[in-house]
Amino acid sequence: MIKVLFMGTPDFARESLKAIDEAGYSILSVITNPDKPKGRGMKKLASPVKEYAMEKGFEILQPEKIRKNEEFLQKIKQMQPDVICVVAYGKILPKEVLEIPRLGCINVHASLLPKYRGAAPIQWAIINGEKVTGVTTMYMDVGMDTGDMILKEEVSIGEEETTGELWERLSEIGGKLLVKTLEQIENGTVRREKQGEDFTLAPMLDKTIAKINWEKQTAIQIKNLVRGLNPIMGAYTFHEGKKIKFWKVKVLTEEEIMLLFPDLIEYSYKMKDIMPGTILFSSDKKGLYVMAKQGILEIIEMQGENAKKMKAVDFLRGNELTVGTVLE
Repeated sequence: MIKVLFMGTPDFARESLKAIDEAGYSILSVITNPDKPKGRGMKKLASPVKEYAMEKGFEILQPEKIRKNEEFLQKIKQMQPDVICVVAYGKILPKEVLEIPRLGCINVHASLLPKYRGAAPIQWAIINGEKVTGVTTMYMDVGMDTGDMILKEEVSIGEEETTGELWERLSEIGGKLLVKTLEQIENGTVRREKQGEDFTLAPMLDKTIAKINWEKQTAIQIKNLVRGLNPIMGAYTFHEGKKIKFWKVKVLTEEEIMLLFPDLIEYSYKMKDIMPGTILFSSDKKGLYVMAKQGILEIIEMQGENAKKMKAVDFLRGNELTVGTVLE
């Protein structure tokens, strides 16, 4: 059976490591990012990949850098891996590393390439309102997710599905797809497919994207932003200078609007006079409703400054959001 060197960091990668381990592949070593300080005490915590590797007793390497690291390069060469599997490792591999394994470097990418090349394919797929996505395995080259594709699996994205939920689903699919890919490589039946030039990018998320723009973003776009940033950072707005994060929202249907707001029965023209971001209804019994561009949002789960996330009705028991106030 071929010898594998595995490189990965988050829980998405852990599922792939687990899958090839349970499939019986010989894992020479596991390479993951250095432990990072987290939480109030800033205690250094191991990555999910490192935690799994420790449980299984695999050799673990955590280089601070890959490029121009001759000691690391020589160590990898001495291992003589047949394949290097890279899953959400977090560092770009230089050419000298890519050339080490005789059967190539294989990557598991959480999109249907060439769509969403980059660091945040799951998040951007949801933020952009995509209906389908998937996982692609590919041979790595010096470009960013530009190598020849091997296998793909397509999945539908649920209308209410968050990045966290989709992340979990795709991580399991990615692990199974990696095992199939290794089997084909081992059997000599693997096929390579060139990527086309019609591609989209999924760059690392900038915190500035999390602020809701009530004037420019439609109700559906805000909902997709909230889903896409859950549980990573949360979409936010300001109420009287205080930040409020939204973790779950719903776009009301026309029937729901007429039922909840009978005075807006002719809302198609009356709502044009209501500024997006205006609080239409606020009650610890029935919840929070906000006017948006092209629709009304029901806020289901939210979080105040220095507080825990909670249901909107619970938030309103201790916080007053006055009807008519415009969120910033």
